[in-house]
Amino acid sequence: MPTSIWFWIAFHLGVFIAIAVDLASFKRRHRALSMRAAGLRSLLWVLLSLGFSLIVSKMLGPDRALDFLTGYLIEYSLSVDNIFVFVLIFTYFKVPPISQHRVLVWGIVGALIMRGIMIWLGVSLVSAFHFVLYIFGVFLIITGIRMAFSKQQTDFGDSWFLRICRKVMPVTRDFRGSHFTARIDGRLMLTPLALVLLVIDVMDLVFAVDSIPAVFAITQDTFIVYTSNICAILGLRSLYFLLANLMDRFVYLRIGLSIILVFVGMKMILSKIFPIPNYISLVVIMGILLVTICVSIFMTRTQVTDDSRN
Repeated sequence: MPTSIWFWIAFHLGVFIAIAVDLASFKRRHRALSMRAAGLRSLLWVLLSLGFSLIVSKMLGPDRALDFLTGYLIEYSLSVDNIFVFVLIFTYFKVPPISQHRVLVWGIVGALIMRGIMIWLGVSLVSAFHFVLYIFGVFLIITGIRMAFSKQQTDFGDSWFLRICRKVMPVTRDFRGSHFTARIDGRLMLTPLALVLLVIDVMDLVFAVDSIPAVFAITQDTFIVYTSNICAILGLRSLYFLLANLMDRFVYLRIGLSIILVFVGMKMILSKIFPIPNYISLVVIMGILLVTICVSIFMTRTQVTDDSRN
């Protein structure tokens, strides 16, 4: 059953309204989100996504709602790995906390466009060549194994991408508040914050190469793949401010995410021989996340005790 064009339009209107409200509230606050505010906003985004799944169930049926929830959980859990990288990027470029929220909000706008294009290409490929799913499955398994043993990049400023950007467009030495451009002596220049935004968008594109194929293991429905991606991304900003100072506690979370990628890759490859129902996939993914988070918190409990003593 194809999704009505009006459902597509209504979803995008809701997304743009949410982004506009977020930007407006940011301008009123003039300060970074506290952990309490970030926690409440993260909860709000999750509740909105759950509410959207109920709408999907009503409009498109409970099976597609289950596909949405499973895809959303995959994307939301994998977005935690984005946060690891965002922390490194903001630390490397010494981005002031007040400017981080604006970068993340506009990064979402870029992600909307890039992920929409990638999902459309992915669905077109799978529709024309079904064997592409098996290639995606192998890719996810390899990516999961690499994630478990690789280290995050820290020298973002020396990347070839930023070297090209600096050659094409002049950049100011210092931040200019939360502005992406500045006019110096009549000359339009990028600020370091604009470079950070470009790096954020490029890294999101890299992560999308991993996360979008993972949802194809659940469904090849363009609307479900796209909306689950976007709903997960919309909650990423608040989740960042909630978890940014707690990254040292989640020492085994990357292991859990790598297991999820391997599991999803195996689900793709074995789909014809041993199909795994999506409700089982949902339970397995939730179980992996719960175990790795609990183990991480338990293993780092002495760290909290030492910090409180100091």
